[in-house]
Amino acid sequence: MIEQRIEEVLEPASPLSRRSILSFGALLALGACAPRGIATASGPRFDWTLRPAADAGMSEAGLEAVRAAVQKQIDAGVINGAVSAIARRGKLVWYEAQGFGNPIDKTPMRKDAIFRVMSSSKPVTAVAILTLVDEGKLSLDDKVSKYIPSFANPRVAVSAPGNTDPAKVKIVPATRELVIRDLLTHTSGITSVGDKMMPGPASLVNRIERLPGETLESYIPRIGPAVLQFQPGSKFSYSPLDALDTALYIVQLVSGRPADVYMQERIFAPLEMVDTYYNVPAAKQSRIVDIYATKDGKWRAVDHILGPGPYKYISGGGGIFSTAHDFMNFEIMLLNRGSFNGRRIMRPETHALMHRNVVGSLFADWFPPITKGNGFGLGVRIAESADNLNGRSIGAYGWGGAYGTESWVEPALDLAGVFFIQMNPPPASASVNFEKAARAAIVG
Repeated sequence: MIEQRIEEVLEPASPLSRRSILSFGALLALGACAPRGIATASGPRFDWTLRPAADAGMSEAGLEAVRAAVQKQIDAGVINGAVSAIARRGKLVWYEAQGFGNPIDKTPMRKDAIFRVMSSSKPVTAVAILTLVDEGKLSLDDKVSKYIPSFANPRVAVSAPGNTDPAKVKIVPATRELVIRDLLTHTSGITSVGDKMMPGPASLVNRIERLPGETLESYIPRIGPAVLQFQPGSKFSYSPLDALDTALYIVQLVSGRPADVYMQERIFAPLEMVDTYYNVPAAKQSRIVDIYATKDGKWRAVDHILGPGPYKYISGGGGIFSTAHDFMNFEIMLLNRGSFNGRRIMRPETHALMHRNVVGSLFADWFPPITKGNGFGLGVRIAESADNLNGRSIGAYGWGGAYGTESWVEPALDLAGVFFIQMNPPPASASVNFEKAARAAIVG
């Protein structure tokens, strides 16, 4: 919900103007046949057989309360429909589609609905970086300019609070270069919002827009010389797309494979994310849920802010289309410390880097009404005290997307949850009510 509130503010001001699908039957049969970089791992197998609630230390009555919590919002016209899933102790106990995929003609929501997950893409991009860290191909402390020379010698915009005059912006040298870690933690100053989510000084002087038809290869080097919003590492300030897009471009450069191919081979296929794409195949496009908004009790479909596709630009910050099923598999991998069904995506010690607070109080202090009680790791927020906005257990971590896709894990409870809606803006209450009901269903 934090990320949805952030992006509800950010995206109307967005600066944007408008290959290979691998068969992985062999992956399921033999770990030795896994793509490059995938190791075998021991551990329990997660499958999509719905288990009795008691098998996972939950109650059937509690799960009915989950249903009721979601249905109440549908009946009240707060949301049109949702697909949600809950797993605990490695067992799936809840997987439901409720409400309408199309609230205008009352088409039911379907479990295999495909959603634009927007910033839910960010943790997936962070994992892609960590796979290369795991293989010794890069370090989180590597300078970005090591891979993209245009990022050398960065500069920073400095201005008095509230200034709106570009002529009064002073440009100074950065105290250090950007490192990869900065990209994943929103501490880079690249195309980020200013204090309290208001425009910052760099936005007054930068005039770089992504053009139609651009690719990572053409766009990312162009933003290298852009002026940063603040000194690297000194602040947390959310970068809606460009910082994580830069990270994904580094994945492409280091791996020697197109970004979408690497993601398919190294993450989507091993995790059995069978409906996850940057460009949804024509045969599956009918399953993409439209984005809806409601006003005065009336529903209307609204346009995707990134346009209708197909997309040449593979965005690490917001380009993924996926399902609740696929994101649950991703969350189970995180809950299992980097492994999924006998395939190791990354070692436990590498996985641990993701959910360790590396920004101190910068995230909690950034916008306290919604960020207090949380730290920030690599692409995820981390619950650090009981007063975090969603009421998650200490150590829980996850992120979400602008249209209401939320997924997270709670290691202390051995719990993973996914709640997907597709609204702009998404109501803040929707995922919170689902999460609280899910935790309340735990009885042992």
